[in-house]
Amino acid sequence: MRILFIHQNFPGQFKHLAPALVRDGHEVVAISNRDGSPQSWHGVRILTYRHERPTAKDIHPWLADFEPKVIRGEAVFRLALQLKQSGFVPDVVVAHPGWGESMFVKQVWPDARLGVYSEFYYNTIGNDVGFDPEFPVDLTQAGCRIALKNLGNLVNFQIVDAGLAPTRWQASTFPLPFRERISVVHDGINTDAIRPNPAARLTLTGANGRELVLDKSAEVVTFVNRNLEPYRGYHVFVRTLPALLKRRPNLHVLIVGGDEVSYGDRPPAGKSWRDLFYSEVVGQLTAEERARVHFLGNVAYPNFIEMLQLSTVHVYLTYPFVLSWSLLEAMSAGCAIVASDTPPVAEVIEHGKTGMLTGFFDREALAERICALLDHPADRERLGSAARQFVAQEYDLQRVCLPRQKAWIAALAG
Repeated sequence: MRILFIHQNFPGQFKHLAPALVRDGHEVVAISNRDGSPQSWHGVRILTYRHERPTAKDIHPWLADFEPKVIRGEAVFRLALQLKQSGFVPDVVVAHPGWGESMFVKQVWPDARLGVYSEFYYNTIGNDVGFDPEFPVDLTQAGCRIALKNLGNLVNFQIVDAGLAPTRWQASTFPLPFRERISVVHDGINTDAIRPNPAARLTLTGANGRELVLDKSAEVVTFVNRNLEPYRGYHVFVRTLPALLKRRPNLHVLIVGGDEVSYGDRPPAGKSWRDLFYSEVVGQLTAEERARVHFLGNVAYPNFIEMLQLSTVHVYLTYPFVLSWSLLEAMSAGCAIVASDTPPVAEVIEHGKTGMLTGFFDREALAERICALLDHPADRERLGSAARQFVAQEYDLQRVCLPRQKAWIAALAG
């Protein structure tokens, strides 16, 4: 079978599925917009598209999100025409539609079966929009703009044969009747590679310039975002630091994440969300307490896993939005977790069984739950063990998710 993947940052969510299909003997090609993409990756032939047309400066602001999608869709359309002229006709096209790239593929290959990664559908009620009162949204006009953010999805709905969502809640954000075409299968967690490691060690550079070596004997709270921003609760977590560090004189806090913006609004010009919120609390910390807060930036993946393996308590917060891989990776590593009681977190964290849940905005409860787990090793062991067992049973890459993804591809192909 010939299979074409389309993803702006390929492999993205298809990093396990695409190579597995190559190993099964299929011809797999990918279209990407990532700079520096190789021509071949694990047997996948990669083509890179470029779009020269800039976005219009005077476009209606409600359409500012849609025009770039059309530009990318056109660029992929033209590359697909070249691919067709070279003799490649896919049986199946699998795309992430979030950047508009798949909108016109059936103009090139009308008989190809099209499946899309159904990550999230924007709504003005009940999801991320307006969730955080600290960042109010005037839905009088913003609601119109948000509704038009789904134009790309709506164009795809007319031509898509099936969808694939990583969680039940994310699938539920999509409207009927398209929701009925969505299968729920997570991308998968390599639980064989991400597992508890009593010998985990991490070497940091302390505030005094000396090496600081942390292992399982240390008291460590970890917090991870791709970028440190309100959507992932960074502002809530950082505001707990004064209470945590005063109550726990031996605690080290490891914060992983960049200074860009993945989701939501940008901070004021010249600021980062990281510095903006940390500046609120830094004056409440002594020099010794500040030395126990470690901003690690973006870390190499092996170091990230080792950090999870030595974590005493891991904290995960999110608006009602897409679920981060990092939460399931922390569960696979056997972390004792305190997480926000928001969807889709509650699909994987059962309070008191696979972790502890707390209200997203309740900083006092968050600090209390963290300290309670720091005080009770037996509870940490119980929760971490149950979390790992749950992920291994429901989200394991090789034994659960990858077979289901392949079955979805087979069903899509008919």
